[in-house]
Amino acid sequence: MADKSWKAFERRVAAYFCGVRCPVLGDDTKADVNHETLYIECKQRQKHSVVTLWDSVKARAKREKKTPVVCLSEKGRPGFWIMVHSDDLTKL
Repeated sequence: MADKSWKAFERRVAAYFCGVRCPVLGDDTKADVNHETLYIECKQRQKHSVVTLWDSVKARAKREKKTPVVCLSEKGRPGFWIMVHSDDLTKL
């Protein structure tokens, strides 16, 4: 029987970061991927609003031959989050 799509996604993420997908029970972490230095949580949805934003940024970046990056901030919180596609991570 084939994996559920979210399990396959967790395995792809684990392989990308050289980690191991954690089973639901029995591991020493609550993370989705067991990794030596990273705590990796995976969320697969039909749609993520930030990905819709990223799609429009990607189209504009492509016209300028640039790598798309979306930065997110919450008012009153220090720092920010950086979203980049996994294929583009090495370009940064």
